[in-house]
Amino acid sequence: MSAAVVIAVILLLAAAAVAVLSAVRRRDTNQATGQLARETVKRDASRRKAEFVEEAAPGLKGREIERAAVIARTGNSIVPVGSTTATIWVPPDPETFGVSRRQFLNRSIVGLMGLGITLFAAVSFPVFLWPTGTGGFGGQIAIGKISDILADIAKNKGFLYKPEGRMWVTEYPASALPKAQLAYKGQSCLPGMEAGIVALYQKCVHLGCRVPACLTSQWFECPCHGSQYNRVGEKKGGPAPRGLDRFPVAVSPTGNVTVDTASAKIVGGPPIGTNTTGQEAEGPHCI
Repeated sequence: MSAAVVIAVILLLAAAAVAVLSAVRRRDTNQATGQLARETVKRDASRRKAEFVEEAAPGLKGREIERAAVIARTGNSIVPVGSTTATIWVPPDPETFGVSRRQFLNRSIVGLMGLGITLFAAVSFPVFLWPTGTGGFGGQIAIGKISDILADIAKNKGFLYKPEGRMWVTEYPASALPKAQLAYKGQSCLPGMEAGIVALYQKCVHLGCRVPACLTSQWFECPCHGSQYNRVGEKKGGPAPRGLDRFPVAVSPTGNVTVDTASAKIVGGPPIGTNTTGQEAEGPHCI
């Protein structure tokens, strides 16, 4: 079958479909009773509205027709609301509806400065208004009677650790007092030495590692870099620049011992070469 024949068949089918639809449409129209088409109903409604408006308000258009309809419905004329006096225009203040970029930046900087000063004051004032609390590290710590402390040191094989004060407490030999009074003259740790003890800060003065005690050598030996100190905290070896720092010790007439652990009261360790006790390693080193 050629292409021309196919096209002719398609055209004949389309014409037949159009003819059938037209016949059906005419039959529906002829048989309709009491029902109008939508276009007819719309045209009739528009025509009736126009006739009503023309009868109610001939010659008027737009808002005049609406106003006439309201007057006809209510029987009253419309009275304008509010005063008819014109209001004098006053230009607005630029500060009330916007700010320039420079004003925004200036106000932001001032606001941040004020906030910073307020926060600094809130943090700093309590430090000045209330003294540092006692009973924990950073304040004064009562560690007991001198006789009990010496007994605990002996019980713990020469070293007594006080975690609340982050310190080691060791016995200071009475035979070394003459040298100590020369080496530590005027220092706040000397009263404790004269009473028979020394309170040493646990931190290595090299890089701040916690220094443990070595029970075999009877020295303090730092595991971080090998610094060594004798039992009273005087440097014996390693990279440490001085001996262990120590805390002021006060002994009351009744023998009660108080250690001041405030950072401002810490006494710097003795310089290299200080050896008031002459103690050497008493056994193998731990480091």
